[in-house]
Amino acid sequence: MRRIRVPLCVCLVTLGLAAGIVTPAEAQVRTGVQGGVSLDPDQFYFGGHVETTPLVDRLRFRPSVDIGIGDDLVAVAGNFDFTYTFPGGREWNLYVGGGPSINFYNADNGGSDTEGGFNFIIGAKQNRGLFFEMKVGVEGSPDLKFGVGYTFR
Repeated sequence: MRRIRVPLCVCLVTLGLAAGIVTPAEAQVRTGVQGGVSLDPDQFYFGGHVETTPLVDRLRFRPSVDIGIGDDLVAVAGNFDFTYTFPGGREWNLYVGGGPSINFYNADNGGSDTEGGFNFIIGAKQNRGLFFEMKVGVEGSPDLKFGVGYTFR
């Protein structure tokens, strides 16, 4: 567990700094939670995110930290995602996005590894904060993630 503490702290500090640097006013930042399942590694994951106001048009920065459990390892992922929400005044809107990630893996047998990766995102979000998404990972990221989350308004 000690090997996970340092990467987790690094991810949380980075997430906090990113929120403060990108958007200094508290009213411009929204926080949220997410969870779901991933494939390769086969895990359940949970975490938190920060979402900025639009940087340009409907493009937002949404860094997050996820902790995955299962498949005989613990994974901590720091994701630096950008999302673009398609226009529409409806209750639900589609969005796409992507961004780099850093993934720390700690196996039950004592081995550990750190890998960089990239995620591609497609999702649907409700105006009140609920969202569903699918992430496709390349390189060191989980191959596929299905998640549900909520951004507090």
